[in-house]
Amino acid sequence: MKDPAPPLLAHKHYEEPSEFVPENLLREARRQKSLDNGRVPDVCVLDPDGDIVRRAKADGRAIRDPNWACYHTDLYRLTVDDVELGIVPCAVGASFAVLVAEQLFASGCALLISVTSSGQLAELRPPPYFILIEKALRDEGTSYHYLPPSEFSSAPPQLIDALAGAFHELPAPVERGATWTTDAPYRETLTAISAMQGKGLLAVEMEAAALYAFAEARGKPIICFAHVTNQMARLEGDFEKGEADGSITALALIVAAARALNSAACER
Repeated sequence: MKDPAPPLLAHKHYEEPSEFVPENLLREARRQKSLDNGRVPDVCVLDPDGDIVRRAKADGRAIRDPNWACYHTDLYRLTVDDVELGIVPCAVGASFAVLVAEQLFASGCALLISVTSSGQLAELRPPPYFILIEKALRDEGTSYHYLPPSEFSSAPPQLIDALAGAFHELPAPVERGATWTTDAPYRETLTAISAMQGKGLLAVEMEAAALYAFAEARGKPIICFAHVTNQMARLEGDFEKGEADGSITALALIVAAARALNSAACER
């Protein structure tokens, strides 16, 4: 007798619409909280570590959006070099990131950028630096609710193409390549790490595979960056992100990406 598929892979029916949709959740949240039906900025950002928002709040530049209807998060508006951003801090992990992404796009988001702290797998250079994630290994659960099983989920290719040459003037290096997305950071064993290094993966993070699967399944523009800030704390003095906890370079990266992607969209 053939073993049944594990629950993660069973009864998915990828073409069937969901009964529970973000628009309806947001409708009820607005009703309960007496909120206006406001739109988020065109460019939104996931800031899993919260460093960007903490620094911007301390500087008096980040304004909490009173009409963001998510039950679980706050959204802050921040304008950098004439680019308005809607930033959601501390949405850590694949399922949380995609939950927020669904609600952002239902609220008017036109481009979502994620910049997540990540652990170094390939010793390209000393941290900190960034990786433009071209594809992510699906070692998490959320992506399998959006796309059939496969080893990787990939960034929208037109977005990757549009970012060619966009980061030459940034103060921090930006590499390109593949990462390992895991739901269980404290199960990164030596054997697992070695296997991922053998696949040529550059870093380990917690969101990209699921965000890219959602992007492909729903046709949404999402781009993910890994901010390589650590070597999994195996050495003392790890997790140094740079000036202002890396928020200055991360914002420069986000603005450069948003400008390049908006320019490419206008040309199409």
